[in-house]
Amino acid sequence: MKQVLAGIALVLAALVGTVEADEYPDRPIMLMVSYGAGGATDFQARIVTMTAGNEDALGVPIAIINKPGAGGRVGWNWFATEAEADGYTLAAYNIPHFVAQSIKGGVEYSKDSFEPIANWGADPAVFIIGKDSPFSSMMDVIAWAEENPGKLTFSGAGLFVGHHIAALQIEKAAGVTMQYVPTMGGGAAAMKAVIAGDVMAGINNLSDAYRAREAGNIKILAVADIQRNEEFLPDVPTMMEEGLDVDNSSVNFRGIMVPKGTSDAIIEKLAAIVPEMFMNSRVLGKMAAGGSPVHVMNREEVLAMWEERDAYLRELLKDL
Repeated sequence: MKQVLAGIALVLAALVGTVEADEYPDRPIMLMVSYGAGGATDFQARIVTMTAGNEDALGVPIAIINKPGAGGRVGWNWFATEAEADGYTLAAYNIPHFVAQSIKGGVEYSKDSFEPIANWGADPAVFIIGKDSPFSSMMDVIAWAEENPGKLTFSGAGLFVGHHIAALQIEKAAGVTMQYVPTMGGGAAAMKAVIAGDVMAGINNLSDAYRAREAGNIKILAVADIQRNEEFLPDVPTMMEEGLDVDNSSVNFRGIMVPKGTSDAIIEKLAAIVPEMFMNSRVLGKMAAGGSPVHVMNREEVLAMWEERDAYLRELLKDL
């Protein structure tokens, strides 16, 4: 009898899930971004959700809400502990950011607090300087840092985000000490600090840096990736080309996730629709115009990437 009842319960659960998925969504959806307006994550999140053809892909509008602070910790802490797991509150994720932060501790989340839906981009870190800076290469920067230990200031979007990981790798590879300045307003604030001359240099996303360079506000000295970005920065060398053993550990993967506990039916529906939103031709055009590298992955691919990055970062951060 127990087996019969268990079987009936499973059938009923499946029927409820089907009905739930059929009716979902029936009201507006919110997408939480853990960084401020104007930064790369916010800029790209608005493109993938609000571009013509996507704003009604789920049959309801998607509104962006920004919860910036502490390198993304404020937003992701809120998402892990307070967001309803009902499919109506989504979040933009940034890898390695929240994985590295959970490894180092002091936060209320880990990769197991969330369920990925799909990935839209992969944005390498780049080393930037103001347009009037006397530096012309990474070797110039390193030489100055060697002569002036701890005095070279450079900004980034927070602690144990991709920018910070790249900064730690550069210092280790060059054997120098520099002064990393984490900003409170994400990549946008870190960029403003470089442009205003508040710091001598910075680490930022390729996408933000591309737009700033196009506007004539900065110079880009190197990209923290395995190979050059031929699409947007074909003239910019990799860190390795500049003699620094810095790989692609800081590349910023961005996508959409839901809180743990969201029903399988809703996850499956989102996972079927959202990757198609990312491949909308208008989205691809806007991303290209904004210097934003697109890298679409489905849910299964993102789950594998999360696991791989978690294992890799645990090893990397032991020595940093």
